[in-house]
Amino acid sequence: MTNELNPKLPRLQDFDLAGKVVLARVDHNVVEKGVINDDFRIDATFGLLYHIAAKGGLPILMTHIGRTRDKKTGQITSGPDTSVAPVVAYLNRKLAAGFVTPDLPIDPQLGITSLDESVMGPLVADLKDRKIGGLYLPNTRWFAGEESKDGRTQALAGQLASWADLYVNDAFGSWQAHCSTYEVAQKVPACAGFLMQKELLSLNQVLNPDKPFLAVVAGSKYDTKIGPLNSLYEKVDHLLLGGVIYNAFLCAKYGIEVAGVDQEEVKLAQSLVDKDRAAGKILEPGALVESQEFGRRNPAGIRVVKISDFKPGQKYAYFLDVAPESFDAPGLSGPLARARTIFINAVMGLTPLFGEGSASLYGLIGRNEKALKLFAGGDTLTELKNLQPGLYLKALDDQSYYFFTGGGAVLTAIEEGSPYGLKPVAALLKP
Repeated sequence: MTNELNPKLPRLQDFDLAGKVVLARVDHNVVEKGVINDDFRIDATFGLLYHIAAKGGLPILMTHIGRTRDKKTGQITSGPDTSVAPVVAYLNRKLAAGFVTPDLPIDPQLGITSLDESVMGPLVADLKDRKIGGLYLPNTRWFAGEESKDGRTQALAGQLASWADLYVNDAFGSWQAHCSTYEVAQKVPACAGFLMQKELLSLNQVLNPDKPFLAVVAGSKYDTKIGPLNSLYEKVDHLLLGGVIYNAFLCAKYGIEVAGVDQEEVKLAQSLVDKDRAAGKILEPGALVESQEFGRRNPAGIRVVKISDFKPGQKYAYFLDVAPESFDAPGLSGPLARARTIFINAVMGLTPLFGEGSASLYGLIGRNEKALKLFAGGDTLTELKNLQPGLYLKALDDQSYYFFTGGGAVLTAIEEGSPYGLKPVAALLKP
């Protein structure tokens, strides 16, 4: 892996932390309905926490969890389902970290409107006196200024900065420019944490891959993947598609109709079909799994359809998976075995109902021991863990694997050709 970071990027390890309050933005967005669904992204920040403690720093952590703001009304909903409490409990149990969450007043419509000094002052004093191990702020999306992009945003940024000597962004997956990832970085000395640095270095391997380079991309909406797909297409030797993206591609290429794929999606896919007629980079599985029902697995309504049997004008129900035997064919297994860089942002089927195609794909990727295998996207990692648990555990300690903590951030960086244009990253760069 290349060790080249942008020389203008300040790094956490270059700062003296002794006695300094370190405000760290992490990506611990792993709570659903009050329960941690996967601790991977929490554990990935342990290096940050150990370093702050070892160098005598005083940590204040913050993360977003879920979606709390109604886009139409601006109302912010807070409660146990989107609380940081499970994360704080996990850290205190696993690391004996001694984190405390400030009990800030919450307006039922606006959320938290201020980092109340009467609450924060005594807690920061306890932090500086080493009476507590650290502060963990409430969900940043409970704060009125986190996403508002008005005076409240600047006010929140100023309040956050007022408590800190140094700001650390260790949340590459939180790539949107919100107060806790962008504005605050402009009001206090700022730098990149260890996980942020690791994500940026690993992205170099996608943007400048060892060849042959194979990418696997899926998604539920074609329009959200147009930019990254076009950028990836120029770089790859082979591209494998899945999900609704692939359904739209099939409709455009073969003139068929598939339930759930509208004509706008097909029109968007046509440009990729036209581009691939000459280059032939897109790999075609031999068969797909068709289901007459979308939300339920009914064996009576499932059949395997060969792509070679497609005829223009034919109508099909939902294609909800790639037939697992497709990955035994040389046309897919060969390129996957020869690749030296494999980027995976994909679940082949509608999981958990249809996971056989994804399980076969991940198993085949795992047999390529020479390739660097880079996985991105929460669904991708969750299904790798569920469908191939042995491979997932092996990969955690295997240098030929890398798990990005944020799929959206990676795809946006691919589309832009660099991660340094993402506003939270750009905010860290020295002039």
